[in-house]
Amino acid sequence: MKGDDVIEVFRLQAPVWEFKYGRLLGHLKIMHDAIGFRSTLTGKNYTMEWYELFQLGNCTFPHLRPEMNAPFWCNQGAACFYKGIDDIHWKENGTLVLVATISGNIFNKMAQWVKWDNETGIYYETWTVQASAETGAETWFESYDCSRFVLRTYQKLADLGATFKKIETNYTRIFLYSGEPAYLGNETSIFGPTGNNTLALAMKKFYYPFKPHLSTKEFLFSLLQIFDAVIIHRQFYLFYNFEYWLLPMKFPFIRITYEEIPLPARNKTC
Repeated sequence: MKGDDVIEVFRLQAPVWEFKYGRLLGHLKIMHDAIGFRSTLTGKNYTMEWYELFQLGNCTFPHLRPEMNAPFWCNQGAACFYKGIDDIHWKENGTLVLVATISGNIFNKMAQWVKWDNETGIYYETWTVQASAETGAETWFESYDCSRFVLRTYQKLADLGATFKKIETNYTRIFLYSGEPAYLGNETSIFGPTGNNTLALAMKKFYYPFKPHLSTKEFLFSLLQIFDAVIIHRQFYLFYNFEYWLLPMKFPFIRITYEEIPLPARNKTC
């Protein structure tokens, strides 16, 4: 952007999988976040969002392939920047609201940061894992998803001197609740020739019910298997940064929240 351009910054939010289910997941507050930009100099609009490259389900659970000993993960994520803002998509079931105005210079510095951020964190992580649902509980693992990218970008803009409007902003978070996680190893140490065959079989048995199913009967049976593993036996195998962890699950086990997280304050040194 030209340095003297004035760029409007928009908060964008819509239900996950809106293209398939419409506003359904919006009622459950399962939302996808993005950022929109409008150049007042050219009138052109742009959208920036951080996506799981192979859809949410593939990022959250692996594929089990008969020809491969280890689970196969498709959990890459990346920032995408493209022309235009689909006003109907964001307005109809979600949010399209102006949150700040920045200069072209600030935008260009943010763009350089986005490139760095995109090369630094490349894996999508659905879950936030905490010790309990209480305020201030220890966080074992942080999620790394679309809303975290938006929050990081807002903070970077504030650090560069952007002033945000005082409006309420909420974000979806999906929590698992667990006692202290136990480190299990990586793909080589668990599934390799010298790995732990008993553990490898247990983990593949755990992941199997999460695979896509073709029939209602298979789906219902899988739900029973998941309930038995997570709720009855209180176990969850988490894959995080190339490593596997065993989570000793605790009540309430899993929760989806729609939390208010305020827009950041401007860095007054700018």
